[in-house]
Amino acid sequence: MKLAFVLYKYFPFGGLQRDFMRIALECQKRGHAIRVYTPIWEGEVPPGFDVRVAPVKALFNHRRNEKFSAWLAADLARDPVDRVIGFNKMPGLDVYYAADGCFEDKAQTLRNPVYRRWGRYKHFADYERAVFAPGSKTEVLMISEVQQPLFIKHYHTPIERFHLLPPGIAQDRRAPANAAEIRADFRREFELADDDLLLVQIGSGFKTKGLDRSLKALAALPRALRKRTRLIAIGQDDPRPFLLQVKALGLSDQVQILKGRSDIPRFLLGADLLIHPAYNENTGTVLLEAVVAGLPVLVTDVCGYAHYIAEADAGRVVPSPFEQDAFNRMLAQMLEDDAARAAWSRNGLAFADTADLYSMPQHAADVILQERP
Repeated sequence: MKLAFVLYKYFPFGGLQRDFMRIALECQKRGHAIRVYTPIWEGEVPPGFDVRVAPVKALFNHRRNEKFSAWLAADLARDPVDRVIGFNKMPGLDVYYAADGCFEDKAQTLRNPVYRRWGRYKHFADYERAVFAPGSKTEVLMISEVQQPLFIKHYHTPIERFHLLPPGIAQDRRAPANAAEIRADFRREFELADDDLLLVQIGSGFKTKGLDRSLKALAALPRALRKRTRLIAIGQDDPRPFLLQVKALGLSDQVQILKGRSDIPRFLLGADLLIHPAYNENTGTVLLEAVVAGLPVLVTDVCGYAHYIAEADAGRVVPSPFEQDAFNRMLAQMLEDDAARAAWSRNGLAFADTADLYSMPQHAADVILQERP
């Protein structure tokens, strides 16, 4: 089969992008030809992939998306494929991987009514409707149980078109046999003393991921605890607004903000706590990556995968509505309680051995490749 995978941007460090890559490689492993359409490709091209970068530019994202859709349709008309798999909402998809939540629900509950008069709203609403409308034939790969009822509420999408996938944590995120050695080397490299505490926050989109909340919580720690606590944030985003906040809070010696990188497992093994106070998050793959590495997690309950932290007893979940003072207290308590962190770590490692946290690419490929009526 010839398969066309479509996404608005590929770079090696995004969660959606990593999911796309693993699903595409799984389909390729099963003997199918892989073509990729995108306006932006950063990084290496896997052997055998036919990557077609669309020459489209526009001042606004929604205009760029529309130009890309037209270019894509024309190219597919000239050179057809058997299936089109999209990782962003758009018309013409046979399969959609639902990495993003329900746009219409956010537009109605989080935005001013005036927003729905703008061209940007109409574009994204139309593209979402093209996927989820009752008359659409698009099969939907769901990675968040929380979002499925919202799509059904707004679009009356037939339930049989949804396919709920298990998480897809890469096996290299699991703590290896020499985890203690990797941790010791990491902490030497970053000049962390035995009693120093390292927080990590990992994920592109610092604003959505709540980096501002993390910085406030670090600044609010009791003085002695704050003095021996550091935070490293990693992601593809503009760090400047947060570096200004770091300076204003007097945390310049304790905070590093790094670009996306490929050695994340070292950070998960070398840290003492993953902090993830996101404002919204469809899933949060890094939460499970931390669990299987034995790293305790502090996360807001709005994240789709936050329930795994509670089920595994591998950290603490911050309830909604979010209160900064309560979050500050939870962080301090977790950092002060060495025994609890050790127990959360053991619980996470045990959960990694028993729960199905790894088979998402295989299940996604099954749906993509299944016979159509």
